[in-house]
Amino acid sequence: MMKRARWLWAFAVLGGLAWADELDVPEAGADTPSLLMPMGPDDVSSIPEVGEKMEEFIAAKEIAGSVTLLADKEGILHLQANGFSNIETKTPMDGDALFWIASMTKPVTGTAVMMMQEAGLLSVEDQVSKHLPEFRKLKDAKGKPVEVTIRQLLTHSSGLSELSPEEARRITTLAELSQLVVEKPVQFEPGSKWKYCQTGINTAGRIVEVLSGQSFPKFLEERLFGPLGMKDTTFYPTEAQAKRLATSYRLTDGGVLEEAEVYMLGGKLPTDRNRYPMANGGLFSTAKDYARFCRMILNGGELARRRYLKPESVQQMTTVQSWDLETGFTPGNGWGPGWCVVREPQGVSSVLSPGSFGHGGAYGTQAWIDPTKERIYLLMVQRANFKNSDDSPVRKGFQEAAAKVE
Repeated sequence: MMKRARWLWAFAVLGGLAWADELDVPEAGADTPSLLMPMGPDDVSSIPEVGEKMEEFIAAKEIAGSVTLLADKEGILHLQANGFSNIETKTPMDGDALFWIASMTKPVTGTAVMMMQEAGLLSVEDQVSKHLPEFRKLKDAKGKPVEVTIRQLLTHSSGLSELSPEEARRITTLAELSQLVVEKPVQFEPGSKWKYCQTGINTAGRIVEVLSGQSFPKFLEERLFGPLGMKDTTFYPTEAQAKRLATSYRLTDGGVLEEAEVYMLGGKLPTDRNRYPMANGGLFSTAKDYARFCRMILNGGELARRRYLKPESVQQMTTVQSWDLETGFTPGNGWGPGWCVVREPQGVSSVLSPGSFGHGGAYGTQAWIDPTKERIYLLMVQRANFKNSDDSPVRKGFQEAAAKVE
């Protein structure tokens, strides 16, 4: 009875965060210009400098096409599609094109964990074994028991080992993933170093499932995507959504863009639900959808008079908590729970203010929030083999062009 009462209380807290002032706002997902920014390409003026820079990259065959978006707390400032969604069919890129956003999923997972913390169901300082009993079996290479915290999961300092490609293709749930992870020795003492870790983020997603009593996709849909009006953000696109998926390309040694598979799918179709919801990088989304999420974060956890997180929770997850560990993928960064944080802007991040935060994706997608300038920078492309997708010339060119006109 005590456990059930605790869950009912938490459910009420979570629901209250997402549906505050329900009688005073439109139905979730309603297209209300002043609140949920349902702006399409015809409603937003584009910034010429940004479009011109994207056309340069398209002409140079760096990318096939792009969707770029700039926003602030109030709405979209720039939205433009350039180039092709599919080169072979000459399908023009559209502002509503769907992209595999890969590791841009990680900030969403961090947000879900903070929701659970606000509900009193966990603390990011908790040991993972408190919520996932199988983690009591976790050991190091010498067989010594090891404890990992949720914060370490979300800041890539857990030392957890990764799954092999064969293991990842075989499993269909986060519960199965968790059982496999604990059978592998940790790579280093938790908290002693930074190493980008996919299983850590997926384990955090599993904790959300256990404590919420819902699958990770259902939790996100009910508590985040649905209320925010993110109708095109999903682990499992419908047939109609899949038709809007931008084709992925790789640049050959001969300088030609050739079609590349979305490796996360493991040879399966995007619509195939027989794969686990990758909390580390499994989401598909559009520029406008992800901008809603970013605007909520920029607004301190609130959008359209609905509160999703308290300002202090947003501050916690977008503040460096990797302490003095040297982190990647570009110089000058630290890590908060689920988010990369720019400590010292330089190189590709030079136009951002200290304290800016965001995340990139494996195929070049980028989302960065500058709280000082109150700007959101969103870049959607599908290029498989950038040398470093976070340090790509396309990201640098986009952000520099956008910064010139602010």
